[in-house]
Amino acid sequence: MSVRRVMGTEVEYGISVPGQPTANPTTLSSLVVNAWAVAEAPTPRRPRWDFEEESPLRDARGFDLSPASALDHNDLEEDAGMANVILTNGARLYVDHAHPEYSTPEVTNPRDVVLWDKAGEQVALDACRFASVAGEPDLVLRWAALLHDIGKPGTRRHEVDGGVSFHHHEVVGAKMTRKRMRALKYSKQMVDDVSQLVYLHLRFHGYGDGKWSDSAVRRYVTDAGPLLPRLHKLVRADCTTRNARRAARLQANYDNLENRIAELSAAEDLQRVRPDLNGDEIMSILGIPAGPQVGEAWRYLKELRLDRGPLEHDEAVAELRKWWNARS
Repeated sequence: MSVRRVMGTEVEYGISVPGQPTANPTTLSSLVVNAWAVAEAPTPRRPRWDFEEESPLRDARGFDLSPASALDHNDLEEDAGMANVILTNGARLYVDHAHPEYSTPEVTNPRDVVLWDKAGEQVALDACRFASVAGEPDLVLRWAALLHDIGKPGTRRHEVDGGVSFHHHEVVGAKMTRKRMRALKYSKQMVDDVSQLVYLHLRFHGYGDGKWSDSAVRRYVTDAGPLLPRLHKLVRADCTTRNARRAARLQANYDNLENRIAELSAAEDLQRVRPDLNGDEIMSILGIPAGPQVGEAWRYLKELRLDRGPLEHDEAVAELRKWWNARS
């Protein structure tokens, strides 16, 4: 009678970059793991440890340490560099100190151990390939990351409760970004893209409880347009805090937002949100010629589309006539 055993393997991979002997192995490892995660799942659900039963600050002697008194409380932060990805086969690809490591899923026979161990070799090769491609600099994203808080000094205010605020620094920052990049002779498209990312980088924090209405999701996607993947990266990188629970909550909220975008995109074409009636239909229904009034009606219907989603043709016509009669 054989004994049923749970088994698996862990494989540590060395890492280096040809021609860069001083490259930081921990940073390189994070790049490789994160590159695989983004390539395989553009909106990955990042695994997080559940400290409900076992807190990292709970001392074995029966008391809890405060973060300030911990030997290295910065380790409690959700560090973007400490990548940890759960694969669809139940395996893990993660950074273990200064190297990438692959852990097979738990299995009950040697054949499956070998099978998933060999799969890990392919995962490691793919991850390196993805990291090489991802290594190309994205100047739009880099400039946005550099300038996203440029408006803070000009908006800094000391509040009566002793706190400090930076209200509307994203609006001020976008204007400053546009002016500075024009002075540096960047292209109009580059200036527009970086300025828009700076302007939008704080939008997510306006929904701190994580509850996004369909209307809010549509506006977020519409305002970002083709910059949405870059905005995702910028916002996640900006969600930093020394409070481990708050950091986890911010990342979880953004996971929820990306999931909401995916759900709504499956039902609607969020990349091309347009009114339910075009200009010709507006002129025909209202009996007006081409001109500013058609543009006003078009913008009204677009706002309606963002608020309520796609409308049936008759409903859109009724709403248009209702708006037209109210302004007459």
